[in-house]
Amino acid sequence: MKLKFFLLALLGVIATAQAQNSGTVTGKITEKSNNAPISYATVSLKENGKVVSGVNTDDNGDFTFKNVALKSYTIEIQYIGFRKYIGSVILADNKKSATMNVSLEEEATQLKGVNIVAERSTMEQKIDRKVITVGRDLTTAGASASDIMSNIPSVNVDQDGKLSLRGNDNVRVLIDGRPSNIDPAQLLKQIPSTSIKKIELITNPSAKYNPEGMSGIINIILHKNSNTGFNGSYSGGITFGETAKYNQSLDLNYKTGKVNFFGNAGNNFGTYFNDGHIKRLDQDVIQKLEISNDNDNYLYKVGMDYLINDHNTLSFYTNQNKSKGTGLVNTDIDYNNGDPDIKNIYQKSRYEGPNETGTYNLAYKHIFKKEGHTLDFEGNFSNTRETQDASFDTKTTKPDNSASSLLYSDYINDKRKLGTVNVDYVNPLNDKTTLEAGAEARITRTDNIYNTTNPAFANSIYTYDTDIYSAYVTFGQKYKKFSYQLGARFESYDVKSNLNSGEKKFNDDYITLYPSAYLTYNLNEKNVLQLSYSRRVDRPSLEQTKPIREFSTPLVTSYGNQELRPQFTNSVEVNYTKTLEKGSITAGVFVRAINDQISRTLSPDPDDPSEKQILSFTNFDHNSAYGFDISANYKLTKWWDIQPSIDFSSINQQGVVFQYDPATKLSSPLERSVTTSAFNARMNSNFKPTKRLSFLLFGFYRGPVNEIQQKRNEMYKMDIGSRYTLLDNKMNISVRFNDVFNTMKYSFDGIYPYPQTGQFTWESQTVYLGLTYNFGGAKIKKLERKQREENTNQGGGGMF
Repeated sequence: MKLKFFLLALLGVIATAQAQNSGTVTGKITEKSNNAPISYATVSLKENGKVVSGVNTDDNGDFTFKNVALKSYTIEIQYIGFRKYIGSVILADNKKSATMNVSLEEEATQLKGVNIVAERSTMEQKIDRKVITVGRDLTTAGASASDIMSNIPSVNVDQDGKLSLRGNDNVRVLIDGRPSNIDPAQLLKQIPSTSIKKIELITNPSAKYNPEGMSGIINIILHKNSNTGFNGSYSGGITFGETAKYNQSLDLNYKTGKVNFFGNAGNNFGTYFNDGHIKRLDQDVIQKLEISNDNDNYLYKVGMDYLINDHNTLSFYTNQNKSKGTGLVNTDIDYNNGDPDIKNIYQKSRYEGPNETGTYNLAYKHIFKKEGHTLDFEGNFSNTRETQDASFDTKTTKPDNSASSLLYSDYINDKRKLGTVNVDYVNPLNDKTTLEAGAEARITRTDNIYNTTNPAFANSIYTYDTDIYSAYVTFGQKYKKFSYQLGARFESYDVKSNLNSGEKKFNDDYITLYPSAYLTYNLNEKNVLQLSYSRRVDRPSLEQTKPIREFSTPLVTSYGNQELRPQFTNSVEVNYTKTLEKGSITAGVFVRAINDQISRTLSPDPDDPSEKQILSFTNFDHNSAYGFDISANYKLTKWWDIQPSIDFSSINQQGVVFQYDPATKLSSPLERSVTTSAFNARMNSNFKPTKRLSFLLFGFYRGPVNEIQQKRNEMYKMDIGSRYTLLDNKMNISVRFNDVFNTMKYSFDGIYPYPQTGQFTWESQTVYLGLTYNFGGAKIKKLERKQREENTNQGGGGMF
């Protein structure tokens, strides 16, 4: 008993002596502009450059260091969006306490009192993806997501809005990490550009991601604010072309206590024009097309996060896409070859119909006590309905001026339902080893009804259903400068298609393994080299398989191919990232081996092989591809920075084309092999003569491409723009002149199945005027790092 008392007394004496030889540092951190307290700022005490102790400010901006040795220290205070503060603190026998009340000044690029949004778009190379943070700069000035995609390295958008990545259009597009029932080309036109926060390019995804997309994944992350209090931003713009087009979006957020509510609403509307011609050289027949699309698109996103406690979070959000529009296609066919029967054909086509997609997402996240140890459950449901009323009025005029006409209408009703349930588990076994595992069920159901009054075509009912069940596991370790990750995804796939209740059926099912491997070597802090491998698949889409007429002119009719097979790709990629004092450089080289490649075909119509053609899809033979891309961000001076990028891809295509013999008026198949190469170059150059005024010069070039059926000619353009900030950086006004010299056009030449040439032009020469206004007064808290970052399950198998 005496020994215990002695020990307690001794400890008390030691503690008292230590307290007498130690001090206390307290303080309060506020904003310089309005004296508002800054919570969760990082405060560090350093001695000779080494951190002695560190704390975060509380909700009132206060901090305290206790039992600090009586010495001289350097104190550093940091908070995102504010300039770092560095000061000194001296504790001595005659001064055992110190008070530091500091007012932090916001950075010039900080949007004052609102959600932190970058002033300039930036690109970051991460372990498995490139992340483009979409700023409020001139590179992102446009009405829709489709308008800004061509500014992104390695991404191309054709005149119809179809995306390609590294020269290949087999790319998967996700919104907030989730698939959508909407065709990507249509979806990108519906999303206002101002609603986008980040764009992720994942060119060689690992086994934890779903394996669709030969060239990779493009993930578009929409704004989701998580600031405390009420805040938001409004953006709007007008595009002046042949007619004016409008876009606007509103981002709102309210966070109080454990609940965060967020919402986004945007729309764009206007009429878009596209004109072109196709000339058949062997018969001197020219087909002229005048196309206009009057579209009105809406996007809503509403959700909430509920922080049950520090270890459990429940989240919900819904995306609602709605669009309606009218498409007009006027086709004028002139026969200049002296045909005794036909002089001219003129067709007026009209397409109308609303499209609606509702997406609902519920997620639960559990954070274990060990850092990085997490468990995620997520359910996602998407329901799409697309209707189209189409009318066709065709008039034929003969040399004797006699005329005949055919008037008919089509009705298409498509319904698609997509449901996914997934679980993802991450366990850092130690500070150098991480295990990840997960499973997913993905069910798709589609019903397509086609009715027509044209006696030459039949009414149809088509269903296309898929069931996909998968599980994955990845294992990664770090050894000094080396790190690796090995993974495998097991997948059961079943597809059933049915035309007219059994008239034509197609079933396919298989179990497949998709392995992946990553090896990273950090030469030093500024040089990183990575080697990766993955196996991927491109499954036929609904549009590619649907044997129902999708599009028609008097000479061309488009159908799907119900018996398309998936194409599989093995991809090897090497990436290098170098960090410079004033920027960074990223470069990548890839090689792919492709089996059963899915491609477009153009063949004579069996009912009229001498005049009409069928546009469809088929599987080609084994192909190989390779390429590279290089991009950089570099600040030449304080007022001038550049972002150059180039990418090159080459693919060996082998397949069957049809060649028409005018003598026999028959078409015969012909095996053909070509090497298709694509080269693209971009240059963003930003000038900032003053803090408020900036200018942009953007150049784009796409080289000619020799494809298996035709040759696409080169395309190029130049854009200029300017931006001005006012109201203490809360408002931005920007103007951009696109395609200054009106040089953008799509043209081609081909000899299969007939010798022909064509060209299409669209409203590429436009002027965009935009405005952004930010409001609110809250700052992001450190607690939000425990929320699901960017409203997506980053790195989870269910994300893709």
